Amino acid sequence: MSVVHVTYFSDVLCIWAYASQARVDAVKEQFGDAVHLDYRFCSVFGDTARKIPSTWNAKGNYSGFNAHLREVAQKFPHIAVHRDIWLGTRPRTSASPHLFMKAVQHWQQEQMQQPRSGSAASIFDQVLWAFRSGFFRDCRDISRWDVQCELAEALGVDIDAIEEIIHDGIAFAELLADYQDAEKMHIEGSPSFVLNKGRQKLYGDVGFRIIEANIQELLRAPDGDQASWC
Repeated sequence: MSVVHVTYFSDVLCIWAYASQARVDAVKEQFGDAVHLDYRFCSVFGDTARKIPSTWNAKGNYSGFNAHLREVAQKFPHIAVHRDIWLGTRPRTSASPHLFMKAVQHWQQEQMQQPRSGSAASIFDQVLWAFRSGFFRDCRDISRWDVQCELAEALGVDIDAIEEIIHDGIAFAELLADYQDAEKMHIEGSPSFVLNKGRQKLYGDVGFRIIEANIQELLRAPDGDQASWC
C-alpha cells in the first residue's frame, strides 16, 4: 500500500494550530496507515514579550490580541479560549514546551508505545493537546517546567526519562533540527502541512477537504511523475 508522508509544522502557542488539530485528527481517522504524519515545530512565539507588543502595539497590545483570539475561537465550536488569554497568563516562549514535546516524541519512539501512524492517539498527541488546551482553554503557563510536568505526568509520561533526554542534549538537537528544517523549507507560519517532498505546502487556516484532496491525489499517483510538466 502506498504511504503519503506529511510533515506537519506548528507552534504550540498558535491558535490556528489549536483549531487545526481537528483536521489532523480527521486525516488520521480517514486515511489511517496510508498517511504518515511527521510532527515538527516551528518558532512563531519564540519571544512573546517582543512579538506581541511589536505586532499588536497599534491594535490594543495584549488586550487587542486577547480580543482577536476570542473572536477567532467563535468560528471554531470545537475549541475553547479562556476569556483572560494573554492577560493574566503570558508564557514567555513556545520554545520550552516545544523542547519538552521533542523529549516526549523521542521517549515515545524509544519505548515504541504507539505505532508511528494510524488513527490512534499516541502519548505525544495527548500531551501536545494537553499543552494546547491547557493554555488556550485553561489559561495555564505552559512555558513553565512545573506545568509541563504536571500535564504530562497525568498522561503517564515518565518525567525522569524526559528530563534525562533534555539534559543529554537530545531534545535540544531535535528541536533545532525542526527549526532549521522549517527555514530550509520556507515555512511561512503555523500550522503548515508539507507534502510531496516539499512540492506542496498548505499553510494557515486550510479546510480539511483541501488537505484531503492533496493526499488523495498523492495516493493516486504516488510516484510523482506528474509533479512537473517541464
